[in-house]
Amino acid sequence: MGKGARKAREARDGKRRRSGAAFVARSFDGLAAEPELIALREFVPSATARLPVAGAEREIHVASVLPGAAAAMVRSDGVPFLGLQVQAKSSDVSRDLGRALRWLRDADTGDTLAVPDTTSEPVEGERLQDLLEADVALEPELHPDFSWWLPPAERDSAGTDPAVQRANEAIMPTERLLSAPADTGEATVAYWVDAGEKAHLRWVRPEPEGELLAALARLSARGELGLGDGSRYAGSFRAHGLLVPVWDLDREAHPREWVGPAGELGDRLSATLAGLADQPLDAAERRARDGLLGRQITIR
Repeated sequence: MGKGARKAREARDGKRRRSGAAFVARSFDGLAAEPELIALREFVPSATARLPVAGAEREIHVASVLPGAAAAMVRSDGVPFLGLQVQAKSSDVSRDLGRALRWLRDADTGDTLAVPDTTSEPVEGERLQDLLEADVALEPELHPDFSWWLPPAERDSAGTDPAVQRANEAIMPTERLLSAPADTGEATVAYWVDAGEKAHLRWVRPEPEGELLAALARLSARGELGLGDGSRYAGSFRAHGLLVPVWDLDREAHPREWVGPAGELGDRLSATLAGLADQPLDAAERRARDGLLGRQITIR
């Protein structure tokens, strides 16, 4: 690390220590929208949803990514958007987003917040958990491109907009396959993503990591962790305090062909989770768990 980079990091760390801001691992804990917020922030390329803002005087939307990875913007037709995929973050992502949301509630048409406020002293009432209707889930609309950055009346020119063109070139085809609302007891969501050479199923799970890994290990030891022909369990990543298991899929198969197998796997997983307390892992299952642990990464 160069001297300049080291000084910059020390300055950031010092500012965080002075503010007393503790790291929050599970950013969206307590929100029914938690799994969708994680998916839209981490791997869904182009999506929007109505944001359930408590007491909002106008409808506000959350978006996977905005032009220039902005924290928030009010489109030229007056529609406000909160951006999830941004260029900076503090030790509490929920607070960053809450501050951007508070800015957005009073912003004027055409205004843009380039980066979230990640350095101000924390105050009460500024996290998403304080500002959203906690029991309302998100219902995202996935888009094949980024023409929605422009108002409907201007979308005929989206093909000549440089920012839209660049974003469209990097987009990965994505479909939402499965979801379970919070009132089922296990708010969760699974997405099919075409990453180029392979397609993936990425499944945001709500269970504590240890329990989920134990259940996955039991299924693995039984040979029941796959989704059928053309699939393979690839590993998992941690994001905002939750574990996201990933399966490689045959990208020649239509995304909807995986809905049935994924639902069946979900049923097996739920049944296995329910039985963990009565039957601890045996030796073969513990070895399987060790193998799964070796295929984990943390991205947030």
